[in-house]
Formats: sequence, structure tokens, C-alpha cells
Amino acid sequence: MSAPTLPVFRPATLADVEAIVALVESAYRGESGLRGWTTESHLLDGQRTDAADVRGLIERPGSRILLAERDGRLVASCHVERQGDNGYFGMFAVDPAGQGGGLGKQVLAEAERIAREEWHCRGMRMTVIVQREELIAWYGRRGYRRTGEYQPFPYGDERFGIPRRDDLRFEVLRKDFDEVTA
Repeated sequence: MSAPTLPVFRPATLADVEAIVALVESAYRGESGLRGWTTESHLLDGQRTDAADVRGLIERPGSRILLAERDGRLVASCHVERQGDNGYFGMFAVDPAGQGGGLGKQVLAEAERIAREEWHCRGMRMTVIVQREELIAWYGRRGYRRTGEYQPFPYGDERFGIPRRDDLRFEVLRKDFDEVTA
């Protein structure tokens, strides 16, 4: 079996909204998400995002949904946004069938490149549900550190999912671009 082709990156357009929603939902929720390791199905039911949210991110100034395609097919996406001197990374999704092959590292690196080289950001921030220890560890191996800063989970707002437990919260992770990482 030959190695997969390198992804082609491009910014999303409004014509991509439905495909992005489908990819994000497949990575985080339901049966398809269980094939990959990024699922949140054990923590949340309901939707992860919707067309209105994705459309808003595409249209917002200083915001970009980055798409990764192979052979013309959407295989990964993320949201990257300029927030002052920092980039913000979120809504990261890799097709569950393609997880574990290094594509996620490539998408994260491209998002960091955009924040660092195009927007001249000093670092990247993100929020991760604290119960996602395996995911936090993955980001740690890519130079992100736990800040000890927490944000509440938006209980009662089903746009972010229906919690299956009452102790969810987000931790802020940060990577400074001037730090050298292994």
C-alpha cells in the first residue's frame, strides 16, 4: 500500500459549509466518531456544530476555517482565528477513517504557520475539555502547555452538545512560538 498523498490546504468558502459540518460531526459525535480517537460521545450527545456557526466563522474578520483535502476530498479541517497577539485554534476535525496517520499534525502545523507567518502572532491558544486527557497529552507532545486557566462549559446551550455529565469544563492550552519544542 502506498503512502497517502500530502494534503492540499485551502481556506473554506461558504460553498464548503455542509461538508465541514458533516466532517466535524463525524469526528466528534455518533457511530462514525467511535472509529477514531477524537470522539466526545462519552461526554456529550447532540450536535458539535451547525451550518450557521460554521458560516459565521468563515465570514468573521480575522477568522479562517482551514481545509485539508486529498484527491479533492475533504479529510480534515480546523478553525484558526487571530485574537490580538495570539492565534486561537479550534473545531479541529480529522476524518475518523484517517486518524492516526499524521494528518492531524500536518493540519495543526499549517494552522500554526498561518498564525505565526501571516498574522504575526506570538503564540497559539486553544481550549480542551479537561476530561480529554489523551487529547491534552497529544497537544502537549506538540509543544502546548496547560495554563491552569479554565473556562466553564456552556451548560444549557445545546449548540455545543448535550452534556452526559455535570463536571465538564475547558482548560486553556498555550504554545508560544518563540519556544523551541522537541
